Amino acid sequence: MNENEKRARAYLAAIQAGATGDALAAHFHPEIEQNEFPNRLTPNGAKRNLAGLLDGAIRGQSVIAAQSFEVHNVIQDGDKLALEVSWTGTLAIAIGSLGPGDTMTARFGVFLEFRDGRIWRQHNYDCFDPF
Repeated sequence: MNENEKRARAYLAAIQAGATGDALAAHFHPEIEQNEFPNRLTPNGAKRNLAGLLDGAIRGQSVIAAQSFEVHNVIQDGDKLALEVSWTGTLAIAIGSLGPGDTMTARFGVFLEFRDGRIWRQHNYDCFDPF
């Protein structure tokens, strides 16, 4: 496992642990740009910088009580990684037909590009199971 894959796995572990602020920012290059492509929760997609990602982490804590990630595949090309990830979240609020305490699941395609050992570009393709 190379350093970029270690960073990617540490980043997912930090999100899983509920990291916010500096603990989460440590994984990102200061010029991070994240693109979340349209999905059921974000129908218009979203583009975020560092401040947007950190704000989202705080807001997410009011929606998700707990979450976990399982990495199934990693493909590397230089400073780029493609990850296939399963995600499970326990809801803190009702979403769709799910109530607080229910579990939401998804498969993510996460594409990361690294600069100076940190995540510089992130593209997410999030496929949520019906809810």
